[in-house]
Amino acid sequence: MSAPDGDEFSEENCLQGTERLLHAVQELSLARSLPEIQHIVRHAARIIVGCDGTTFVLREGDTCYYADEDAIAPLWKGSRFAMASCVSGWVMLNGAAAVIPDIYADPRVPYDAYRPTFVKSLVMVPIRRMRPVGAIGTYWATERSATAREVALLQALADSTSIAMENIQLYAELERRVRDRTAELEKANDEIRRLSATDDLTGLNNRRGFYLLAESALRAARRNNHPCLLAYIDVNGLKKVNDELGHDAGNALISDVAEVLRTTLRESDILGRIGGDEFCALIVESGSDPAWLKDRLSEAFRIFNESATRPYAMSASVGLATTEAGGYSLDALLTRADELMYVEKRTIPDTRAAD
Repeated sequence: MSAPDGDEFSEENCLQGTERLLHAVQELSLARSLPEIQHIVRHAARIIVGCDGTTFVLREGDTCYYADEDAIAPLWKGSRFAMASCVSGWVMLNGAAAVIPDIYADPRVPYDAYRPTFVKSLVMVPIRRMRPVGAIGTYWATERSATAREVALLQALADSTSIAMENIQLYAELERRVRDRTAELEKANDEIRRLSATDDLTGLNNRRGFYLLAESALRAARRNNHPCLLAYIDVNGLKKVNDELGHDAGNALISDVAEVLRTTLRESDILGRIGGDEFCALIVESGSDPAWLKDRLSEAFRIFNESATRPYAMSASVGLATTEAGGYSLDALLTRADELMYVEKRTIPDTRAAD
């Protein structure tokens, strides 16, 4: 929309400008981002005062950033100028409007910056008159003296713009707080879920955690026809250690067994403490001969007993059940492995009465 000829802006145009201002105020009240505010303002300003171009300027420290524009020809979008060397800087430093009918007759105008443009006259108003954060500039391709009413309408738009900019900062802060709070709640819920599935003493899966992971792994193994091996591991001599050395020593024994199991098995194996002195391990793609696991655990216990200075010796009874024999039911595998563990345990003389 180009400006009418002459210095007079008709009553009809003023009425249209007032209506467009009211519409822009409503739009600004709903804006939720700075680009959205810029879009509303740059279009509304041209209609409100009937100018040939508008710019939306932001204050960035000691510079003026020409963030957006709507004009019949390119102006300075994306450019930065020192506050002291441009009209928008003067407006922000003084918190007052600049009305310039002839840009070549006003010392505030940097003529070299304006010479390549169509601009002959301009009005620039601050966005927020106390400690301005930006400015709205309107330009004409002919020499023109803006009326007091036009300047007032433009300043009203700028005042509404400042409120909208403050609002989006508040909305952004609220959204950040909501995101942070949501992240904190998710983290807390994850920790609750982890604790509900974790054994306090050893840090391994507890019975609930073991069942959740093992049943899921077995379902996947069944779909892919992968063999699995379940080991039921019962610590030998825990009651004797508790009775003779105290429960702290018994807890230390359980923790040592958990650490040996953790370092002996693969990261992909599912390990859990399902009772006071009972552990279970599910090994997916275990191979055809399950005896390797007993051999590996026996060697790990032997190395620990020879290298660690403890008042007890570590040993365990182990029962092994494979999916080839027991299918893919976790309860069936546990029952079979538990039975085989007790068969082995009964062959160890010093554990028959103790455990």
